[in-house]
Amino acid sequence: MSSHLDKVRALIARQEALLSRKNVAAEDGNGIYQRWQNPIITRHHTPVAWRYDLHEARNPFLMERLGVNATLNSGAIKLDEKYLLVVRVEGVDRKSFFAVAESDNGVDNFRFWEKPVVMPETGNPDTNVYDMRLTRHEDGWIYGLFCTERKDHTRPNDSTAAIAQCGIARTRDLKTWERLPDLVTHSGQQRNVVLHPEFVDGMYALYTRPQDGFISVGSGGGIGWGLTESIEKAEIREEVLVDSKEYHTIKEVKNGQGPAPIKTARGWLHLAHGVRNTAAGLRYVLYMFMTHSQRPWEVTHLPGGHFLAPEGSERVGDVSNVTFANGWIEDQGRVFIYYASSDTRLHVATSTVEQLVDYCVNTPEDGLRSAASVAARIELIDCNAAVLRDL
Repeated sequence: MSSHLDKVRALIARQEALLSRKNVAAEDGNGIYQRWQNPIITRHHTPVAWRYDLHEARNPFLMERLGVNATLNSGAIKLDEKYLLVVRVEGVDRKSFFAVAESDNGVDNFRFWEKPVVMPETGNPDTNVYDMRLTRHEDGWIYGLFCTERKDHTRPNDSTAAIAQCGIARTRDLKTWERLPDLVTHSGQQRNVVLHPEFVDGMYALYTRPQDGFISVGSGGGIGWGLTESIEKAEIREEVLVDSKEYHTIKEVKNGQGPAPIKTARGWLHLAHGVRNTAAGLRYVLYMFMTHSQRPWEVTHLPGGHFLAPEGSERVGDVSNVTFANGWIEDQGRVFIYYASSDTRLHVATSTVEQLVDYCVNTPEDGLRSAASVAARIELIDCNAAVLRDL
């Protein structure tokens, strides 16, 4: 009969086999990016010691005491030659927390640091924190902007009523965090707030997503832009619209900025998510656009349709039919795109700055009508006719 320690060793060995599994690029591709076959982080990647009490006297059946439901929506940065993800880890109690996982190559062998992030609280404690965007700012700090969720005390009898705002923290090493006051805006609730990497007119610039309620954007919606003189007491008094939601498109219900944009010679590359309604519920996909190099609130290129959508097993999970990204890493021209599928697990797709700029600049915009879509496709067919004749 196996001893308790033998069972613990077997548990750790099974996890080690998962952690050390080599990832490989998927065979099929679309010329824009390459998906990788295996999810890079799942709930099973979280350390055994985070979930099990390993003492025989206290846990003779070796049960999970603090289960993990999902690993998703990570911020991303390369630091000290390591690819680091600040992962949203959701326990089975629905409470999310942040934890750092690192990899040497950015596509596999991600391992969590010993303990989760200890995020300081403000005077108004968070009920839940999640979906951190990381920005290495020119002021020298690494900032993490995330959603802080609290009970809506104006509706005390509604146990589902919540308020979402933007929490702000900063760090040098992702180990010690300084919590700053939450962002103040004058446009209701906020989600998907992202700090621009550079000063604009001497001020901190932020991409926002104002909304009327916790889930519904109401009269709000679209990716906004605002400036604040101080990040230590951040307040945006005026927001302008960068990219709006649009009827009968992939972003007709709502849209939001993903990670901080990447600076290129042609302007800023942006990754965002768009949401539409279907008979099966909301569908989240990723899309891209570019903004002006000197005026990052002005869109210069907006390719039509989605950039990346859930495929195959990615479509099933805790909240199905969802792809969401709030982290990517540009490393010497190569781009690692970290996305979650169905609010359950994390994946990676890889591309290059050159490919992504080409995609944004040369992909037609959405014509917003079926007739315009047909015209664009016929133009492509006619353009290809000479090549097909030479085959």
